Amino acid sequence: MTYTPVLAASPFWGALLTILTILGSLGIFLYGMKVMSEGIQKAAGGGMRKALATLTHNRVSSVFTGFFTTSLVQSSSATTVLVVSFVNAGLLTLVESIGVIMGANLGTTITAWLVAWIGKFSISKVALPIIGIGLPLFFVGKEKIKAIGESLIGFGLLFTGLAALKNAVPDLKSGVAENAHLQEQVINVIDFLNGFGPGSTVLFLIAGIILTVVVQSSSAAMAITITCAWNGWFGTDPLEAFHISAAVVMGENIGTTVTAWLASIGTSVNAKRAARAHFLFNVVGTIWAILAFGILIPFVWGLVDLFPKEIVEIKTGKGEVDNPLTVVAFAVALFHTMFNLLNIFLLVWFVPQIANLVQKWVKDPSEQTTQEQHHLRYISQTLVDLGELNIAEAENAIRTMSEQCVKMFNGFIDVFEHPKDDMSEQVKALKQIEDEADIMMQEITEYLVRCSSKDIGTQHASRIAGMLRITQELEECVDCIYRLVKLNERRYKKNRQFSPDQIESLREYAGNTAQFIQFADAHLLQSISDEQMNKAEEIKSTSIAMRKKLNKSAMKRMADGDVRLEMINIDINNHFEAIANHVLHVVQAGQSMHQSE
Repeated sequence: MTYTPVLAASPFWGALLTILTILGSLGIFLYGMKVMSEGIQKAAGGGMRKALATLTHNRVSSVFTGFFTTSLVQSSSATTVLVVSFVNAGLLTLVESIGVIMGANLGTTITAWLVAWIGKFSISKVALPIIGIGLPLFFVGKEKIKAIGESLIGFGLLFTGLAALKNAVPDLKSGVAENAHLQEQVINVIDFLNGFGPGSTVLFLIAGIILTVVVQSSSAAMAITITCAWNGWFGTDPLEAFHISAAVVMGENIGTTVTAWLASIGTSVNAKRAARAHFLFNVVGTIWAILAFGILIPFVWGLVDLFPKEIVEIKTGKGEVDNPLTVVAFAVALFHTMFNLLNIFLLVWFVPQIANLVQKWVKDPSEQTTQEQHHLRYISQTLVDLGELNIAEAENAIRTMSEQCVKMFNGFIDVFEHPKDDMSEQVKALKQIEDEADIMMQEITEYLVRCSSKDIGTQHASRIAGMLRITQELEECVDCIYRLVKLNERRYKKNRQFSPDQIESLREYAGNTAQFIQFADAHLLQSISDEQMNKAEEIKSTSIAMRKKLNKSAMKRMADGDVRLEMINIDINNHFEAIANHVLHVVQAGQSMHQSE
């Protein structure tokens, strides 16, 4: 006895099995996209970071960079979340980010073409061999080769998921018995939505928004839309199915902005503006496309007729060649590309105006504390984690921390040089910097630990370890400087005055220390030459020699002078050398990070 016939005969269990099969196919597609995207990031993460940070100085290069990045990772959401992260880190300006976002919208059209061409050849003959090539590469020890293997495995899974999705979605156009009930329900829903005239386009657009928000991927939503179209879910008339599919696709363009919007929560003002610019760009494009829908649809449909029949038509199953709905997949891919190209061409000239508009939309807070300005937040999304690319924001936070260290020491020198002035406000400001350094160290540490929890490879793990060391040393350096400030404040309150010779010696020592701090700040997170490393070690050696010399002189003066004053002098000297120690460790950690790459 078996329960299979019972389950197959039950409309409920049959529908449930169909839904689960579709979800499973979609899961393979999404997981393949995730594996492929993260593998590409590991293989070309540094190059992608440099491209986004350096190839975005004009509108054309910004658009190209966004297109190329999204074409690689196959996720406009991942690209736009990355853009929000880079803007938050100050690596991209708002104007540059808008161009990248425009390019990302064009890059995501690659998915539509993949789905449209999925029936042109046997997926099983392509997907498994691709995985077969990637598998041995994945087990090779070298990081880049392993990442390439991971990308190939993900690409193969992506194709497998698309093929499974094509086969899992019920074929409603033929009206076979097992799909009769489902066919009737779908036709009723489509007829209802299609009965509002021009308003039907808006309803299908809203459906596209909801679909994209639910699956959190415009690429996956696109695959579902095209698959449903060629299986007759949007009617048996090709032009009508194309009309509905195009409206859904436009909604997906708006739905994909939700991810970037969510990622911008808790970030800097400019990061929020970048997310709003993404939303504004897609909404404006959708509005003009809806207004011109009556022209755009016939125009694209007419372009389809210009292509050879063997390119446009797609085989959707064994023995099935003459299915008029197969042309819809090609038409949707063409529409998606044309829509985004026209949208970019129309709006790329108005990037400054878009930037001004979102600046008015998201206004600068009237009072923003330094702590809020330097707040660090791990930005990613549930579908494709940005992995190593997240490190860019931590690097920027560490640079800010180093700048605070330079500012802190300059503040100490200012306090030291004005013993007779009321420096209480300056001391209070320096205390605030010291408190902020503690907060920043905690935030950067937590952020980097979260980055390291991802599968980023040993190369980037070594980089993160070096950044953690630098963060700790900078925080210790700031603490030492603040203790110097307090030592001087205590000396002033007790009215203990150094002799002119002591002051001159301390100035010289402070100058040596300031030079070292500025050297480390200028070469932070960079690979330095042997000559520069020798210079750093020479400054450190000078600091040791000065500390020994000045402490020896202070010990001699103790016999006949103010013991407490000399003890303060010795404490100051010791703190100068401690600072030099921390600074040297910062330089060494930066050098070791690049030696491991």
